[in-house]
Amino acid sequence: MAQSFRKPQILDIARIEGRVLVDDLAARMGVTAQTIRKDLSELADAGKLERVHGGAVLPSGTSNIAYEQRRVLQGSAKAAIGRAVAADIPANASLFLNIGTTTEAVARELLGHQNLLVVTNNMNVANILLANPECEIILAGGRVRRSDGGLVGNLTVSVIEQFKFDFAVIGCSAMDDDGDLLDFDLQEVGVSQTILRHSRSAFLVSDHSKLLRSAPVRISSLSAIDTFYTDRALPEGLARKCRDWKTEVRLCGSD
Repeated sequence: MAQSFRKPQILDIARIEGRVLVDDLAARMGVTAQTIRKDLSELADAGKLERVHGGAVLPSGTSNIAYEQRRVLQGSAKAAIGRAVAADIPANASLFLNIGTTTEAVARELLGHQNLLVVTNNMNVANILLANPECEIILAGGRVRRSDGGLVGNLTVSVIEQFKFDFAVIGCSAMDDDGDLLDFDLQEVGVSQTILRHSRSAFLVSDHSKLLRSAPVRISSLSAIDTFYTDRALPEGLARKCRDWKTEVRLCGSD
């Protein structure tokens, strides 16, 4: 396979899987490991990947992946997470769903629930839940972020502060080895922090690729989360911390 075809394919695999491995790429593309290492080095020099031992990951940075790209990444994992979360939310509950493509997957799985009160700062979540006549929807006002239909800012925070939710369902853009939840937008982080303070139970929804990324703004720690829904087992060090914090880690298969 010519280099002009390999590089776009390598980037596509990295976006879907979160990372790429030299030996795996060599087998997939029918070239030597040395050829793949050269490709990865050139992609890293161009700022499109970051080299790690044995392969490469998507670059850390100060801006998130475009929303339309995020919508298609890890689709089966997000759907499985959505089903697991919805199964743990009973009828007659109040909840907050924040900005994110995984929280949107949760919303799709709530279309059969009865007598829900959902507050959200995610216009996409509100539009999804319009199909459930048994769901009362409150859209937290604020500045509209055109990139993803999110509502952020002081007005959003002031609306959230009027409630005490049974459940908060939040996402994050990245997570580090210390168990800190990270994001890119300081205003969105302020909204997430307010949600956590005004909820009886906190659910985090995040696929494994978030552990391979970085972001500059800290939301909170996994220690503040009651249940973490993800698609792959955590590294042992982080899993041990979750056990110490009494944070339940729920692995969600794609079947």
